[in-house]
Amino acid sequence: MKATAVSKLPGTRKKKKNWKSYIPLYLMASPALIYLFINNFMPLYGMQIAFRELDFSGSIFNGTFVWFDNFKFLFASDDAWIMTRNTILYNLLFIVVGTLFAIVVAILFNEIISKRIAKVYQSAVLIPYFISMVIVSYLGFAFLSSENGFINHSILKPLGIDVVSWYSEPKYWPFILLFVNSWKGIGYSLMFYTARILTISSDYYEAAKIDGATKWQQILHITLPLLKPVVILMTIMAVGRMFYSDFGLFYQVPMNSGALYDVTMTIDTYSFRALMKLGDITMSTATGVYQSVVGFVLVIIANAVIRKYSKEDSLF
Repeated sequence: MKATAVSKLPGTRKKKKNWKSYIPLYLMASPALIYLFINNFMPLYGMQIAFRELDFSGSIFNGTFVWFDNFKFLFASDDAWIMTRNTILYNLLFIVVGTLFAIVVAILFNEIISKRIAKVYQSAVLIPYFISMVIVSYLGFAFLSSENGFINHSILKPLGIDVVSWYSEPKYWPFILLFVNSWKGIGYSLMFYTARILTISSDYYEAAKIDGATKWQQILHITLPLLKPVVILMTIMAVGRMFYSDFGLFYQVPMNSGALYDVTMTIDTYSFRALMKLGDITMSTATGVYQSVVGFVLVIIANAVIRKYSKEDSLF
């Protein structure tokens, strides 16, 4: 009797009706959810390989458990400090510079009066994001080659400056990698910041103009505060990948030059070289598990810090 009475309550019927009204949205999202499950969650089963000794005579999941022995090679190497330092510092640099660069460009694009020209610029900035890093590496080689490179032969030589052997001079590569990463990745971040700026009501800017606010004051007190949630979201996502590096950027763009290992070696490139030399799948899997766990912890920490100072902007 009680159950029948509850099911007839107006609030319960309304909840059921609301749930049914979302069915088309669930169906629309189902392909993406299926893809997410297959691509992101099913491989989690393979994480156990990182804790096993590989047995080629049977299934890779039947090897003996060796617990954390496969993780030792990461820290036993003399290069452990270099690859960890490079991975973290490059990612910090990319987050700071990439965020500032994308925000500035998004604000500048928003000031372009002609929407058609603005779309042309936005498309031009987005194109490098879709270019393969292999192609980018050969574009870089066309500029930096000691023999026929554009910079050496079209700029430095006519100015009477000695040519530079770019692929054997480590001191230039932090700047080169930063430039390539910013050039290639700005279009992706720009989409998010531009989309957020376009949702800001023009009433705010009209009211500010009436009060005599300058353009800089409008950006400082309207645009930037309303961009804050997107900046925080993008930063947390980037922090979660702090222990990952763009393999193509650090391996292909420097052309795997051994003279540049001190400034281009990251955890990913080191693991790849170790895998190619040793052919040990378990060690490579251990590296992926290590990066995933540390990235997850960093996301939790970053979100906790943001939650402490701005609870409404935290993810959870």
